[in-house]
Amino acid sequence: MSFLKFEWPFLSFLRPTIHFKIDINLLILPLTITWSDPLISERVKIASSTYYAFHFDVKRVAKQRLRESKLQLVDYLILSLAGACLGSIRRPNEETFGALGYTYSIIAVSLLCKVGALRTFSLDKLQYWRERASGISSLAHFLAKDTVDHFNTVVKPAVYLSMFYFFSNDRSSFAESYTVLLSLVYCVTGIAYTLAIYLDAGSSQLFAVLLPVVLTLISTQAGNSNFLIFVSNFCYPKWTLEAFVISNANRFSGVWLITRCGALQKFGYNVHDWDLCAFILIMIGVGTQISAFFGMLIIHKR
Repeated sequence: MSFLKFEWPFLSFLRPTIHFKIDINLLILPLTITWSDPLISERVKIASSTYYAFHFDVKRVAKQRLRESKLQLVDYLILSLAGACLGSIRRPNEETFGALGYTYSIIAVSLLCKVGALRTFSLDKLQYWRERASGISSLAHFLAKDTVDHFNTVVKPAVYLSMFYFFSNDRSSFAESYTVLLSLVYCVTGIAYTLAIYLDAGSSQLFAVLLPVVLTLISTQAGNSNFLIFVSNFCYPKWTLEAFVISNANRFSGVWLITRCGALQKFGYNVHDWDLCAFILIMIGVGTQISAFFGMLIIHKR
């Protein structure tokens, strides 16, 4: 057994020391890095522990999701049935670009995805509190659950559109509709995290059902009320509906341009704001997830 000590001149301002522990029999070369600055050493330890905790939690949450595969299949089945039903009863309207049918889709997708995302943090609160008391990383725990849930964020819009797009005569492309629904599902997932962390199970489910309906009504029935118009700017259904209508309106050409311009002016939409709508939906999702993470820390401290 022998120990070797090296110093790197180009990192002299941090003064790291590299220690190699060489075992000739086992041919194992474990590497450890120590820093003379205690602050840097502490940061390295925190980053390393967070990474390994995240790696472990991702595996554990993934296995948990596999054990709950029946619940996932039920969610996909309900989404596909909802897409088939809403797509078959949808009646395309050239004057409104199918805004009414898109409104039903927004309510259905946001409600079903939000209720499904509640299970991420509402079922194991007691387990998290116990593990948090033992010293696990809250950031790694939150990011692991969110990372595994990204599978549903990607798959659920495709499951719904595979039936809705087949039964409805929609002018917009599948890629544009999928992008809008992907942004919507990411947005409502963050809202569901917030509801599950801040409220108990019964209240969070009640809010998850009421919010899509109430926010959609505010977004579509604002009328001439300046207050409702202002409030609707903070409602995700407004931006989702606008993105759907713009993606459908872009498919019109020729003599339909006059109809398109009149309808968009009536709704107050801009044909060039499709990217802005998707960006706002994603930002709402990011903001609500950050709020959920800090809420998880605050509620634990209580």
